[in-house]
Amino acid sequence: MPQIKEFFDKNTWTLTYVVWDENTKDALVIDPVMDYDQASSKTSQESAKVVMDFLHTQKLTLHYILETHAHADHLSGSQIIKRDFPNAQIAIGEKITKVQEIFKDVFLLPDDFKPDGSQFDRLLKEGEEFQAGSLKVKTLSTPGHTPACVSYYIDGNIFVGDALFMPDYGTGRCDFPGGSAKDLYHSIHDKIYELPENTKVYTGHDYLPNGRSLKFMTTIAEEKKENIQLKAHTVLEEFLRFRTERDRTLAAPKLLLPSVQVNIDAGHLPKPAKNGKRYLRIPIS
Repeated sequence: MPQIKEFFDKNTWTLTYVVWDENTKDALVIDPVMDYDQASSKTSQESAKVVMDFLHTQKLTLHYILETHAHADHLSGSQIIKRDFPNAQIAIGEKITKVQEIFKDVFLLPDDFKPDGSQFDRLLKEGEEFQAGSLKVKTLSTPGHTPACVSYYIDGNIFVGDALFMPDYGTGRCDFPGGSAKDLYHSIHDKIYELPENTKVYTGHDYLPNGRSLKFMTTIAEEKKENIQLKAHTVLEEFLRFRTERDRTLAAPKLLLPSVQVNIDAGHLPKPAKNGKRYLRIPIS
Protein backbone atom coordinates (compact mmCIF):
# COMPACT_ATOMS: atom_id res chain seq x y z
CA MET A 1 0.00 0.00 0.00
CA PRO A 2 1.29 3.50 -0.79
CA GLN A 3 2.13 5.94 1.95
CA ILE A 4 0.26 9.26 1.93
CA LYS A 5 1.16 12.53 3.64
CA GLU A 6 -1.09 15.58 3.58
CA PHE A 7 -0.08 19.25 3.73
CA PHE A 8 -2.77 21.83 4.56
CA ASP A 9 -2.55 25.45 3.43
CA LYS A 10 -4.89 27.31 5.77
CA ASN A 11 -4.76 30.50 3.67
CA THR A 12 -6.52 28.78 0.76
CA TRP A 13 -7.94 25.73 2.57
CA THR A 14 -5.99 23.58 0.11
CA LEU A 15 -4.67 20.08 0.63
CA THR A 16 -1.51 18.93 -1.12
CA TYR A 17 -0.56 15.27 -1.01
CA VAL A 18 2.68 13.34 -1.31
CA VAL A 19 2.14 9.70 -2.26
CA TRP A 20 5.09 7.33 -2.12
CA ASP A 21 6.24 3.71 -1.98
CA GLU A 22 8.21 3.15 1.19
CA ASN A 23 10.21 0.31 -0.37
CA THR A 24 11.27 1.93 -3.64
CA LYS A 25 11.03 5.60 -2.54
CA ASP A 26 9.13 6.44 -5.74
CA ALA A 27 6.79 9.39 -5.23
CA LEU A 28 4.36 11.86 -6.72
CA VAL A 29 2.87 15.16 -5.54
CA ILE A 30 -0.76 16.18 -6.05
CA ASP A 31 -1.95 19.84 -6.19
CA PRO A 32 0.97 21.86 -4.73
CA VAL A 33 0.53 25.50 -3.70
CA MET A 34 2.44 28.69 -4.49
CA ASP A 35 1.85 31.27 -1.77
CA TYR A 36 0.48 34.59 -3.03
CA ASP A 37 -0.37 37.69 -1.02
CA GLN A 38 -2.94 39.60 -3.03
CA ALA A 39 -2.56 42.94 -1.25
CA SER A 40 1.17 43.19 -1.94
CA SER A 41 1.11 40.97 -5.04
CA LYS A 42 4.03 39.00 -3.63
CA THR A 43 4.64 35.33 -4.18
CA SER A 44 6.55 33.07 -1.82
CA GLN A 45 7.52 29.43 -1.57
CA GLU A 46 6.74 28.46 2.03
CA SER A 47 4.03 25.92 1.21
CA ALA A 48 6.01 24.31 -1.59
CA LYS A 49 9.18 24.30 0.52
CA VAL A 50 7.50 22.24 3.24
CA VAL A 51 6.60 19.65 0.61
CA MET A 52 10.09 19.71 -0.93
CA ASP A 53 11.73 19.39 2.48
CA PHE A 54 9.61 16.31 3.15
CA LEU A 55 10.59 14.77 -0.19
CA HIS A 56 14.27 15.35 0.56
CA THR A 57 14.06 14.17 4.17
CA GLN A 58 12.38 10.94 3.10
CA LYS A 59 14.89 10.58 0.23
CA LEU A 60 12.05 10.20 -2.27
CA THR A 61 12.37 10.14 -6.06
CA LEU A 62 9.68 12.43 -7.47
CA HIS A 63 8.29 11.22 -10.80
CA TYR A 64 5.14 13.34 -11.24
CA ILE A 65 3.50 16.54 -10.08
CA LEU A 66 -0.21 15.96 -10.73
CA GLU A 67 -2.83 18.66 -11.01
CA THR A 68 -6.48 17.67 -10.59
CA HIS A 69 -7.57 20.82 -12.50
CA ALA A 70 -6.73 24.48 -13.12
CA HIS A 71 -7.47 25.76 -9.63
CA ALA A 72 -9.38 29.00 -9.10
CA ASP A 73 -8.47 29.55 -5.45
CA HIS A 74 -4.70 29.18 -5.29
CA LEU A 75 -1.69 29.49 -7.56
CA SER A 76 -0.03 26.20 -8.41
CA GLY A 77 3.37 25.51 -6.89
CA SER A 78 4.22 22.95 -9.55
CA GLN A 79 7.01 24.99 -11.17
CA ILE A 80 8.63 25.65 -7.79
CA ILE A 81 8.83 21.94 -7.08
CA LYS A 82 9.93 21.11 -10.62
CA ARG A 83 12.89 23.47 -10.30
CA ASP A 84 14.04 21.39 -7.32
CA PHE A 85 13.11 18.08 -8.99
CA PRO A 86 13.73 18.73 -12.71
CA ASN A 87 13.05 15.15 -13.76
CA ALA A 88 9.49 15.26 -12.45
CA GLN A 89 6.74 15.67 -15.05
CA ILE A 90 3.80 18.04 -14.54
CA ALA A 91 0.61 16.32 -15.69
CA ILE A 92 -3.06 17.27 -15.93
CA GLY A 93 -6.19 16.03 -17.71
CA GLU A 94 -6.17 16.48 -21.48
CA LYS A 95 -9.31 18.63 -21.41
CA ILE A 96 -7.29 21.46 -19.90
CA THR A 97 -7.27 22.74 -23.48
CA LYS A 98 -10.98 23.61 -23.12
CA VAL A 99 -10.22 25.73 -20.06
CA GLN A 100 -7.28 27.36 -21.83
CA GLU A 101 -9.47 28.29 -24.79
CA ILE A 102 -12.02 29.96 -22.50
CA PHE A 103 -9.56 31.95 -20.44
CA LYS A 104 -7.12 32.95 -23.15
CA ASP A 105 -9.81 35.35 -24.36
CA VAL A 106 -10.88 36.37 -20.84
CA PHE A 107 -7.35 37.51 -20.01
CA LEU A 108 -6.30 38.52 -23.53
CA LEU A 109 -3.20 36.37 -23.14
CA PRO A 110 -0.31 36.87 -25.59
CA ASP A 111 -0.46 35.26 -29.02
CA ASP A 112 2.34 32.89 -28.09
CA PHE A 113 0.13 31.30 -25.43
CA LYS A 114 -1.22 28.24 -27.22
CA PRO A 115 -4.39 26.59 -25.85
CA ASP A 116 -3.04 23.15 -26.70
CA GLY A 117 -1.82 21.94 -23.30
CA SER A 118 1.80 22.14 -24.39
CA GLN A 119 2.67 24.10 -21.23
CA PHE A 120 2.37 20.80 -19.32
CA ASP A 121 4.73 17.85 -19.64
CA ARG A 122 1.92 15.34 -20.05
CA LEU A 123 -1.80 15.40 -20.79
CA LEU A 124 -3.77 12.48 -19.40
CA LYS A 125 -6.73 10.79 -21.07
CA GLU A 126 -9.84 9.34 -19.44
CA GLY A 127 -8.99 5.92 -18.02
CA GLU A 128 -5.28 6.29 -18.77
CA GLU A 129 -2.99 4.31 -16.51
CA PHE A 130 0.65 5.18 -15.99
CA GLN A 131 3.54 4.38 -13.67
CA ALA A 132 5.23 6.77 -11.29
CA GLY A 133 8.09 4.42 -10.67
CA SER A 134 6.48 1.55 -8.76
CA LEU A 135 3.23 3.49 -8.18
CA LYS A 136 0.41 2.72 -10.60
CA VAL A 137 -1.97 5.62 -11.24
CA LYS A 138 -5.30 5.56 -13.07
CA THR A 139 -6.83 8.78 -14.42
CA LEU A 140 -10.57 9.27 -14.08
CA SER A 141 -12.22 12.17 -15.91
CA THR A 142 -14.51 13.82 -13.35
CA PRO A 143 -15.74 17.10 -14.91
CA GLY A 144 -18.33 19.43 -13.46
CA HIS A 145 -16.43 21.82 -11.23
CA THR A 146 -14.47 22.55 -14.40
CA PRO A 147 -14.65 20.72 -17.74
CA ALA A 148 -11.08 19.48 -17.26
CA CYS A 149 -11.22 18.01 -13.74
CA VAL A 150 -9.68 14.59 -13.20
CA SER A 151 -9.30 12.33 -10.19
CA TYR A 152 -6.39 9.99 -9.55
CA TYR A 153 -6.89 6.41 -8.35
CA ILE A 154 -3.88 4.83 -6.68
CA ASP A 155 -4.20 1.38 -5.13
CA GLY A 156 -7.45 1.80 -3.20
CA ASN A 157 -7.17 5.59 -2.80
CA ILE A 158 -8.76 8.28 -4.95
CA PHE A 159 -7.72 11.93 -4.99
CA VAL A 160 -10.79 13.87 -6.14
CA GLY A 161 -9.64 17.51 -6.20
CA ASP A 162 -12.67 19.82 -5.96
CA ALA A 163 -15.28 17.36 -7.22
CA LEU A 164 -16.15 16.00 -3.80
CA PHE A 165 -15.48 17.25 -0.27
CA MET A 166 -15.93 15.74 3.16
CA PRO A 167 -19.50 14.48 3.72
CA ASP A 168 -20.39 17.43 5.97
CA TYR A 169 -19.44 19.96 3.26
CA GLY A 170 -20.73 18.38 0.05
CA THR A 171 -19.47 18.91 -3.48
CA GLY A 172 -17.60 21.43 -5.61
CA ARG A 173 -19.25 24.51 -7.08
CA CYS A 174 -20.15 24.45 -10.77
CA ASP A 175 -20.60 28.10 -11.73
CA PHE A 176 -17.20 28.75 -13.30
CA PRO A 177 -17.05 29.04 -17.11
CA GLY A 178 -17.47 25.55 -18.54
CA GLY A 179 -18.71 24.13 -15.24
CA SER A 180 -21.76 21.88 -15.17
CA ALA A 181 -23.78 20.60 -12.23
CA LYS A 182 -25.12 17.83 -14.46
CA ASP A 183 -21.60 16.72 -15.35
CA LEU A 184 -20.57 16.83 -11.70
CA TYR A 185 -23.52 14.66 -10.71
CA HIS A 186 -22.57 12.01 -13.23
CA SER A 187 -18.88 12.24 -12.32
CA ILE A 188 -19.65 11.55 -8.66
CA HIS A 189 -22.79 9.42 -8.76
CA ASP A 190 -21.98 7.30 -11.82
CA LYS A 191 -18.18 7.11 -11.59
CA ILE A 192 -16.64 7.88 -8.19
CA TYR A 193 -19.47 6.21 -6.27
CA GLU A 194 -19.03 3.08 -8.41
CA LEU A 195 -15.62 2.43 -6.84
CA PRO A 196 -15.41 -0.16 -4.03
CA GLU A 197 -16.98 1.20 -0.86
CA ASN A 198 -13.76 0.82 1.13
CA THR A 199 -11.89 3.10 -1.29
CA LYS A 200 -10.34 6.00 0.60
CA VAL A 201 -11.33 9.44 -0.72
CA TYR A 202 -8.84 12.33 -0.36
CA THR A 203 -10.30 15.80 -0.90
CA GLY A 204 -8.63 18.85 -2.44
CA HIS A 205 -9.91 21.24 0.22
CA ASP A 206 -11.35 21.28 3.70
CA TYR A 207 -13.13 24.40 4.92
CA LEU A 208 -13.47 23.32 8.57
CA PRO A 209 -17.28 23.78 8.65
CA ASN A 210 -18.79 24.69 12.04
CA GLY A 211 -15.31 25.10 13.45
CA ARG A 212 -14.42 21.41 13.42
CA SER A 213 -10.83 20.22 13.10
CA LEU A 214 -9.21 19.39 9.78
CA LYS A 215 -10.51 16.37 7.88
CA PHE A 216 -9.33 15.31 4.45
CA MET A 217 -9.97 11.56 4.11
CA THR A 218 -13.22 9.64 4.01
CA THR A 219 -14.49 6.56 2.14
CA ILE A 220 -16.82 5.91 -0.75
CA ALA A 221 -19.24 4.23 1.66
CA GLU A 222 -19.31 7.28 3.95
CA GLU A 223 -19.80 9.68 1.05
CA LYS A 224 -22.66 7.65 -0.42
CA LYS A 225 -24.41 7.48 2.92
CA GLU A 226 -23.66 10.87 4.49
CA ASN A 227 -22.73 13.51 1.89
CA ILE A 228 -25.06 16.42 2.61
CA GLN A 229 -25.47 17.33 -1.07
CA LEU A 230 -25.13 14.10 -3.01
CA LYS A 231 -25.89 10.70 -1.51
CA ALA A 232 -26.12 7.43 -3.40
CA HIS A 233 -29.91 7.77 -3.63
CA THR A 234 -29.93 11.47 -4.64
CA VAL A 235 -31.55 11.92 -8.05
CA LEU A 236 -30.18 14.24 -10.73
CA GLU A 237 -33.03 16.78 -10.57
CA GLU A 238 -32.66 17.19 -6.82
CA PHE A 239 -28.91 17.79 -7.09
CA LEU A 240 -29.27 20.21 -10.01
CA ARG A 241 -31.79 22.27 -8.10
CA PHE A 242 -29.65 22.41 -4.98
CA ARG A 243 -26.32 23.04 -6.71
CA THR A 244 -27.72 25.76 -9.00
CA GLU A 245 -29.40 27.62 -6.13
CA ARG A 246 -26.35 27.25 -3.91
CA ASP A 247 -23.92 28.51 -6.55
CA ARG A 248 -25.97 31.69 -7.02
CA THR A 249 -25.14 32.66 -3.44
CA LEU A 250 -21.38 32.14 -3.66
CA ALA A 251 -18.88 34.96 -4.06
CA ALA A 252 -15.97 34.54 -6.44
CA PRO A 253 -12.83 33.07 -4.83
CA LYS A 254 -10.57 35.92 -3.80
CA LEU A 255 -7.64 34.57 -5.85
CA LEU A 256 -9.74 33.61 -8.89
CA LEU A 257 -8.19 36.05 -11.38
CA PRO A 258 -4.51 35.60 -10.53
CA SER A 259 -4.89 31.85 -10.04
CA VAL A 260 -6.54 30.84 -13.29
CA GLN A 261 -4.16 32.66 -15.61
CA VAL A 262 -1.14 31.14 -13.87
CA ASN A 263 -2.61 27.65 -13.53
CA ILE A 264 -3.66 27.23 -17.16
CA ASP A 265 0.01 27.94 -17.90
CA ALA A 266 1.15 24.99 -15.74
CA GLY A 267 2.07 27.22 -12.82
CA HIS A 268 4.31 29.57 -14.81
CA LEU A 269 4.20 33.21 -13.80
CA PRO A 270 3.93 35.71 -16.68
CA LYS A 271 7.16 36.49 -18.48
CA PRO A 272 9.02 39.57 -17.21
CA ALA A 273 8.30 42.87 -18.93
CA LYS A 274 11.04 45.20 -20.16
CA ASN A 275 11.49 46.57 -16.64
CA GLY A 276 12.05 43.07 -15.26
CA LYS A 277 8.75 42.90 -13.40
CA ARG A 278 6.00 40.35 -14.05
CA TYR A 279 2.42 41.51 -14.50
CA LEU A 280 -0.85 39.66 -14.07
CA ARG A 281 -3.84 40.63 -16.23
CA ILE A 282 -6.96 41.63 -14.29
CA PRO A 283 -10.07 42.33 -16.39
CA ILE A 284 -12.51 44.92 -15.00
CA SER A 285 -16.24 44.35 -15.23
